[in-house]
Amino acid sequence: MFIKDLTDHRAAIRAAAAKALGIAGATEALPALLTALHDDNTKVRSESALALGKIGDSEAVPALISRIGDRETDVRLSAMKALGKIKDRSAVVPLIICLNDRDMVIRVGAIETLAVLGDPQATGPLRTMLQDRFSDVREAAQQAIARITKQR
Repeated sequence: MFIKDLTDHRAAIRAAAAKALGIAGATEALPALLTALHDDNTKVRSESALALGKIGDSEAVPALISRIGDRETDVRLSAMKALGKIKDRSAVVPLIICLNDRDMVIRVGAIETLAVLGDPQATGPLRTMLQDRFSDVREAAQQAIARITKQR
């Protein structure tokens, strides 16, 4: 299918292949997508993370957790979104750690993913986010807490 395109010399082709493999739910592409998470190109890493989330195999969770520490915000957010789709609770503690990130966008992404995961252990750390200096963070935390406590 598009697996061979993940090694194309053009980053745009690699990114498009990752996206297509995710849309197709190509479980056979899992190893190649895991490798693509380490691509030099930000878009390729981001699309690979999103594709892994769409495929939904928990085998990808450790690699996705490592990408929430990527140097690029887009990759970090894509990895968080993927972790939310896979719904593996082993991501809860690493996401709680992201609540301390200096980037407000990352804090909001972590909060939103914690809400999706719905693990009650996130409630306490989320409550501390109600004191964040940014209203977007406070609002996301409030919504996340409501969602988690409603799921119990």
